[in-house]
Amino acid sequence: MDLSHLQENYTLILATCFIILVIYYLSFLYKTTTTPPEASGAWPIIGHFKVFNGPDLPHVTLASLADRYGPIFTVRLGVRKVLVVSNWEIVKDIFTTHDQIVSDRPNYVAANILGRNGASFSFTPYGPYWVGIRKIISQELLSNTRLQKLRHVREIELERAINNIHELWREKRDEQGKVLVEMKKWFGELNMNTMLKVVAGKRYTGDDSEIDEEEMINCREIIREWFHYFGQFFVADALPFLDRLDLGGYKKATKQVARDLDSMIGKWLEEHRQKRSSDNAGEVNDFMDVMIHVLEDDDLGGYNADTVIKGTCETLIAGGSDTTSVMLTWMLSLLLSNRYALIKTQEELDTQVGKDRKVNESDIKNLVYLQAVLKETFRLYPATFLNPPRAFTKDCSIAGYHVPKGTWLLINTWKLQRDPNIWSDPNNFIPERFLSPNHMGIDVKGTDFELIPFGAGRRRCPGINLADQTLHMVLATLLQNFDLSSPTDAPIDMSASAGLTNCKATPLEVLISPRLCARIDV
Repeated sequence: MDLSHLQENYTLILATCFIILVIYYLSFLYKTTTTPPEASGAWPIIGHFKVFNGPDLPHVTLASLADRYGPIFTVRLGVRKVLVVSNWEIVKDIFTTHDQIVSDRPNYVAANILGRNGASFSFTPYGPYWVGIRKIISQELLSNTRLQKLRHVREIELERAINNIHELWREKRDEQGKVLVEMKKWFGELNMNTMLKVVAGKRYTGDDSEIDEEEMINCREIIREWFHYFGQFFVADALPFLDRLDLGGYKKATKQVARDLDSMIGKWLEEHRQKRSSDNAGEVNDFMDVMIHVLEDDDLGGYNADTVIKGTCETLIAGGSDTTSVMLTWMLSLLLSNRYALIKTQEELDTQVGKDRKVNESDIKNLVYLQAVLKETFRLYPATFLNPPRAFTKDCSIAGYHVPKGTWLLINTWKLQRDPNIWSDPNNFIPERFLSPNHMGIDVKGTDFELIPFGAGRRRCPGINLADQTLHMVLATLLQNFDLSSPTDAPIDMSASAGLTNCKATPLEVLISPRLCARIDV
């Protein structure tokens, strides 16, 4: 081959390589700058605002949009762009590869008002202040050591609540030996009593209540309203320039809830400070005592110590009482709708614990079907159907799509955990799935992304251990002590309410009778 042919071949090879490089670069550029599909139906100016304030709950509407556009798409909340994800593999990538980038909270009206302008750790921006408060909560308030020290509080409150049902049964049982109990209220009072005692040393109801009846009612209503408004997006979130108009009066109502809660928590904090100034200054009885002891600095991230303590304690009280009550209500509703599972759970209690002693925390590891019931409830009815919103602090590439800085992130947990590619018969209650080899090892603590009821990443719920202990023990103790049935043959109403937590929209009335011939001394 002569020199001219070699030069031609060399030139052809170079040209081919150059074309391949250009194509590769263009394809890579196109891949990383393609934006996720945007859902149709946006209104002028307000965008998809009706998705979050329409007739259907947001998780249902967003799930329908996912069926049309795929597991990653965007909607517009006025001037805000919101990325909605409902696929566990994409979520895993977000909360592992990009976790720090999505650990911020968006700036929206309800979070600013109810979150004390960032002092509340759940909705403060990601940064040194959040890291410091999270460390205090994890190491001082919700550590295993602290929870064990306060274990007696949970046991005493559960014992009292069980005794209350027995007393009610003795006084008001019918001819069939049953009494009607509204269990959503029962769960709510039990968990409110427990969390108030753990956090502030108070009792919510009972003969020795340290809160009068009027304050008791206000406390429950304020906490529920707190969660309701925390989960709302207002018109000003979509169109900030309309903030002063307060269309619908929602901002005014939210501020009133914040004032009421601040007054209540502030009163308890003042009582604790006065007590510490007395002879018992070194005594630590509850979370509020711990916070006063730890937070001696009066300037923490720009907030004074009292603001930080009140914001932390109200979040712990609200989160620990409301979400736990919500989950227990869903669990019992599902068991009443699937009596075979209820019977199976009680039979396991009889086998593993027996009928001559009460169930205790050391028994839970042997109650594998009970654990499966809890996991299956978490899968179908997590306390929050939509994880609290996050915000991207940098431009990012997610699932091949370009996501710009400032985009909000919503994980549709309700949709994600019903993925038919992961779960057979995804809409049916089947605890047995968690006893099979495919799903036996799946946990709810944020590392198995097919099941993330407590969220994932560094901002996942810090109260997982407390919730785990409480839920297992309350359900096991209730089912050991009583036979339960629905008062009618009609299916249990499983409709949910709006808000940051999605509680059962209607009461849960249950017919109850003592289950054990000789009552266990509880």
